[in-house]
Amino acid sequence: MIKLKRMTLRRRKAMLGILFVSPWLLGFLFLFLVPLYESFVYSMNSLTLVKGGFDTSYQGFAFYRELFQTHPTFNRVLTESITDIVINVPSIMIFSLFVATLINQKFRGRVFARAIFFLPVLLAAPVLSLENSTEMNTIASSITGASDEGGFLFTSFELQRLLLEAGAGQGIINYITSSVDRIYEVISSSGVQILIFLAALQSISPSLYEAAKIEGTTGYEAFWKITFPMLSPILLTNVVYSIVDAYSRNALSQMITDTAFQSLNFSLSAAMAWVYFLVVAAILLITTTLISRKVFYYD
Repeated sequence: MIKLKRMTLRRRKAMLGILFVSPWLLGFLFLFLVPLYESFVYSMNSLTLVKGGFDTSYQGFAFYRELFQTHPTFNRVLTESITDIVINVPSIMIFSLFVATLINQKFRGRVFARAIFFLPVLLAAPVLSLENSTEMNTIASSITGASDEGGFLFTSFELQRLLLEAGAGQGIINYITSSVDRIYEVISSSGVQILIFLAALQSISPSLYEAAKIEGTTGYEAFWKITFPMLSPILLTNVVYSIVDAYSRNALSQMITDTAFQSLNFSLSAAMAWVYFLVVAAILLITTTLISRKVFYYD
């Protein structure tokens, strides 16, 4: 007890941090570390099923070379999956923050409105299946006259024309129209982020806004000078969560599963998984490094 009392505040916070991550650390050590190592071994060996198990034959990086040199679809699917992450994550952040700010206001039916915006999380699978269904394709084609073999993609021709007339750059136009085309995916992936942003908004002290109002600050200035900086730690959390969530919800994840359990090519599947893991880890590292420089911690 004497030692605990003599501990500095910084050391106490460090101990609490270690205590907070200890469930994840224990789970990683006892549940994930061995399978992670075995998957890397599988990616470097050819597996042959035998009675009572399988034999391994060392192949080095042969399966990795196959992915990038001879595999018919891996490079394309990997590029599309990374593009989805790059486009969807900023769109999810903008949409989630906007909705959280909106439903944090005081108005009648606020609880009902919050439930409505969280429904896509519960109904994500039906919405996505409806988006790709033949009925939705037929309805959307009759409205816009645009269709696509293999599935309808909502188009943004009118929006693109308006942005061009407004003088927007081609890069901005492509990003906005791509986000609009993915609106169902963005909405269905935003429920948890909305709740996290909403909890963070409610934790901001009202005294900060009262002091800013006394100084004559406008609502726009209060958002950028108070709300956004106070939300920056949560923004980082939501970005990391969204990238990890997108990691397992795309065509490449499905390809990895099908290669392992339908084609029974576990070595090639393990190589796919490791390439995808390293690419997403690099994205996470770059993203957290850039955002962490601008994070404001109110102490």
